[in-house]
Amino acid sequence: MPYVDKHNRICGFVDVEELENSGKFYRRYAVMDPKKPTLCYYMDNPLNLPDGTGPVGEIDLSFVSKVSDASKLRPKTEFCFVINSIERKYYFQANDKQDLVEWIEKLNNASRIIVDPNSPHDLVVDSDFDMRGSVKSTTSMGKEKKISYRTEVVGGVVVQTPIHMGDSDSDSSDVDTQCHSLPPRLSPTLSKRRHHKGFIPIKEGFCVKQGAVMKSWKRRYFVLDDNGLSYYKAEHDKDPIRTIHMRDIFDCRESSQGTTLLRDNLFELVTVNRTFYIQADSPEEMQSWISSICGAIMARRASSATNTRTSTL
Repeated sequence: MPYVDKHNRICGFVDVEELENSGKFYRRYAVMDPKKPTLCYYMDNPLNLPDGTGPVGEIDLSFVSKVSDASKLRPKTEFCFVINSIERKYYFQANDKQDLVEWIEKLNNASRIIVDPNSPHDLVVDSDFDMRGSVKSTTSMGKEKKISYRTEVVGGVVVQTPIHMGDSDSDSSDVDTQCHSLPPRLSPTLSKRRHHKGFIPIKEGFCVKQGAVMKSWKRRYFVLDDNGLSYYKAEHDKDPIRTIHMRDIFDCRESSQGTTLLRDNLFELVTVNRTFYIQADSPEEMQSWISSICGAIMARRASSATNTRTSTL
């Protein structure tokens, strides 16, 4: 889910179609800075990248006309939305339906495109700004009309938006009803691991983990089940790098070391021999991991207590 980091930027992971109309989406970390009217996306969270690493893509939000659900345009791509810019159409894939709704809302709020329902229907493409700030537009009858425009400060930059009916916001208004009717996306890995070693996954997804020796941070795919928390080098790997068994886990909680380690959304897994520091992609994901792991801990303790009472009877 998109979240606001310590620098008041809207951040989060999303899949991006970098080459227009290629149909190939790549996992990227998006950053929307209120000080700049741009959406930048990186190979990973910039905190995990070498100093000076730049974005792999950038969209000028002052040139965006509308952000909307693209499920009808890309029916084979679940939770797809499109950013309509004067440069091109940028297609993105959200993680789920709620993620889709939030990205559309935040991007539309950032671009601040306002459409006046009372503006004339016969305005067409030939328009320009004069030096006083009014707009001259040629109508379908060949006549010139002056219309007003909306002036707003977006990310510290003055953006002037003509008020017209060229882009209706019907797609955006239908996002809630369309998105909530979509089926939840099932991870390809989940179907493969669903009965792996007899355990059904409780939760799975990408997080960043601190190493034990070098203290470096690496992105891993985590899978939680009744047996414990396993992490993999890649999402589709069958064998984990390591499994932290549930019997060895004492607690899972939000970490107080987030400021010291310069990490947002940091939680810690307390075990017999070590405390694991893990960074989630958003505050909501962090709380979801903590809740899921603590629930698994409590379930194991309850099961162990039941087995103990049964054995004494």
